[in-house]
Amino acid sequence: MNSPHTMPADAVLAALRSRGGGLSSAEAAERLAVHGPNELRGAATVPAWKMLLGQFAEPMILILVAAAGLSLAMRNWTEGIAILAIVLMFGVLGFLQERRAEQAMAALKRLAGPVVRVRRDGGIAELPARELVPGDVVCLEPGHAVPADLRLLDCTQCAIDESLLTGESEAARKSAEPLPAEPPLAPADRPNQAWMGTMVVRGRAEGVVVGTGMDTELGRIAGLIRDMDETRTPLQRKLAQAGKHIAWVGAAAGAAVFAIGLLGGSGLATSLLTAVSLLVAVVPEGLPAVLTATLALGGRRMLRRQALIRRLPAVETLGSVTVICTDKTGTLTENRMRAMRIATASRDAAPEDAPDAESGPLLYVAALCNDARPGTGETGRLVGLPTETALLEAAMRHGIVREALPARVAEHPFDSARKRMATVHRAGAPLPSPMVEGPLVAAVKGAPDKVLPLCSRVLAGGRAVPLGDALRARFREAHAAMAHEGLRVLGFAYRALPADAAGWDAEAVERDLVFCGLAGLMDPPRAEVAEALAAGHRAGIRTIMITGDHPLTAEAIARSLDLAGGGRPPVVATGADLAGLAPGALAEAAARTDVYARTTPEDKLRIVEALQARGEVVAMTGDGVNDAPALKKADIGVAMGRGGTDVAREAAKMALLDDNYATLVAAVEEGRTIYDDLVRFLRYSFGGNLAKTLAMLFAPVAGLGAIALLPLHLLWLNLMTDGLLGLGIGLEAGEADVMRRPPRRPDAPVFDRATVWHVAWVGVLIAAGAMALAVWSRRADGADGPWRSVLFAAIGFGQIGQAWGLRAWSGRPFRFAPNPTLAAMTVLALAMQLAVLYVPAVAGAFRLAPLAPVPLAATAAFGLVVFVLLRAARAFSAK
Repeated sequence: MNSPHTMPADAVLAALRSRGGGLSSAEAAERLAVHGPNELRGAATVPAWKMLLGQFAEPMILILVAAAGLSLAMRNWTEGIAILAIVLMFGVLGFLQERRAEQAMAALKRLAGPVVRVRRDGGIAELPARELVPGDVVCLEPGHAVPADLRLLDCTQCAIDESLLTGESEAARKSAEPLPAEPPLAPADRPNQAWMGTMVVRGRAEGVVVGTGMDTELGRIAGLIRDMDETRTPLQRKLAQAGKHIAWVGAAAGAAVFAIGLLGGSGLATSLLTAVSLLVAVVPEGLPAVLTATLALGGRRMLRRQALIRRLPAVETLGSVTVICTDKTGTLTENRMRAMRIATASRDAAPEDAPDAESGPLLYVAALCNDARPGTGETGRLVGLPTETALLEAAMRHGIVREALPARVAEHPFDSARKRMATVHRAGAPLPSPMVEGPLVAAVKGAPDKVLPLCSRVLAGGRAVPLGDALRARFREAHAAMAHEGLRVLGFAYRALPADAAGWDAEAVERDLVFCGLAGLMDPPRAEVAEALAAGHRAGIRTIMITGDHPLTAEAIARSLDLAGGGRPPVVATGADLAGLAPGALAEAAARTDVYARTTPEDKLRIVEALQARGEVVAMTGDGVNDAPALKKADIGVAMGRGGTDVAREAAKMALLDDNYATLVAAVEEGRTIYDDLVRFLRYSFGGNLAKTLAMLFAPVAGLGAIALLPLHLLWLNLMTDGLLGLGIGLEAGEADVMRRPPRRPDAPVFDRATVWHVAWVGVLIAAGAMALAVWSRRADGADGPWRSVLFAAIGFGQIGQAWGLRAWSGRPFRFAPNPTLAAMTVLALAMQLAVLYVPAVAGAFRLAPLAPVPLAATAAFGLVVFVLLRAARAFSAK
């Protein structure tokens, strides 16, 4: 139904062919057949078999499958089965991760209340929420979840917590009055509507259902999530690119070797075996396993720091984040209103300051004119409107006991016209003496511009004195200053009343008041957020606040946290400012805007997309339903695990278990370290693979025969040295400057100039050194000597030297931080390498001969030379 908020209640009922007493069962059944059940629909589930097959579509995996197929076709069962085992392991791990990735729709469904009270057949019935239809009249009470989108027909002091949908921490006060047709209003600005999935915190209301299931505001957000394409992480994109490059290189080298073999008269079988050997040498079989293990172990380290990774590639994405788009409520702030400032006739004070003769009565008025109550749970938190719980907490901190306050004998609730609330109590202890001048006392709170004009006196120095123009001006200035800081400001007053005043109307009670002062309230920033943002600034990460809250409040929070950095005032825009912007103009605005206020879920999505269009890697943090589409669209969505909703957690790739923004900074540092480790492994792996490729290509030129190393030798070197030592490299400590350098360029290739240079010179070094030792051995011992074992051992020791030479820089070339995993893997790799040479059964299977002490020492010394040269080169490049 279009614009029910602009129509009178009876017109809405008429348009829906309903009435105040609700629908009949027959009418409801007919409408249920037309509109369907009141539930959220998810996207079609991907079959398990298709999800599993999808794991094998990456170019690198296809290369390995092709190599395995060729090996099996030539009856090289050992090589073929070993390669297929690696491929299968990677595919199963990816499948298990993806099976848990699509649960957002189920979480959205759980938000709808299972049973609701509905007017049916002239009475009130309790029905499953899924049976609601447009035109049903629903009854709402405190604690009820709103089961569908409603146009409210009747309200009695009703307030609804819409923070999960709008981002506002203050509960929305509701009314049944129609609203103007222009301008178009966001959900947060429609007090005569209630939204599916929100929570009633106060009062009662009845409303007619205007939208069910996917036709609700919550359903629209669910549709945004369902229809959204999954964003691949930078690592996935870069490895896919690298896989294509490897495919071309491997295919070209294999074809060249195959052609050379045929032209040289080696025969079809020998030439094809050589090509397969080269293909195995080019492809880093250990990469999928090491990549998965490195990300998984990095995820475990993050979990110890209270960051839960739901999708493994997201670990790396954190390290490349350039922009963090963060919600305000519950992320930067505590999601709990607090009294921040008090202004009385003679001073401005903080609520923590000891109360005096002026602020003491103000706190008593705040406690009297208050409907908050102690909670029943173990936490003991107060229950009620956030503003009232904040005021009662401030009073209780100074010894005011709610249960000891004088009894309430009358009340005049808040309404939108008066913008104030008044309660009447019996006067007496423990109230301060100025408030006990009659048998009854009225306590009044409300908007300062509505309370102050009703006051003729002011409390000053413990006495009620005439309220002159100077003090009125002081309070107006204090009000303006607090409002500019984003505080919600309330005025407080009292009045002594006669015994019969309990029957007076609000106008009679709220006159000739004594003004106590002002209180400014805010959902304050978390204590640890400022330092976390500063750390992000040092790391070159830009932070943007996107919230549904008021612009002044958002700006005040951003200013207090130095969100923009360097003390620069934040640039603020609203959702209305974005409405008419084309994508190009929005991208330009996104480059300079620090705070977006009064935003809708669509606005958040557009902002994330605009930033991504500029080449940014975007992290989006949030905890509410309204954050879920942007969380899923962002390169990495970061949900709050404790205070957040299931919707946000399931749409995100990562959750902060302690809801601590500082944990995100620690996770970014971990992500950067993991990416450094992955690049370190790629340099190590491809440097070694280039060495093996060059050895295979130039072995005939060096007189070492057409096939210098067998496919099984190459696979062993790849899996044992690359796999075992690669795992240790993947757990290396972070570089000293990991959080003092800017983020990587999002478009930077995974094989940058430094990586290509390293792969080139290290590959040539290991290949040349190993071949030189093999030629020396062949000349010394003849063609039947252990030259192939020397080549095999030299490449293995060279890889060990490279692994230790690539360790994290600590300021001195030969001093390292502890890495017990690499040490253990090195010992294991050495043991397995020597077993292949010296255990007869294994050496026979590999067709290798044991080495005498001198050749063994020469190959081991060669590994040490590689290590020294690599550390020296890194020390030189660091200067």
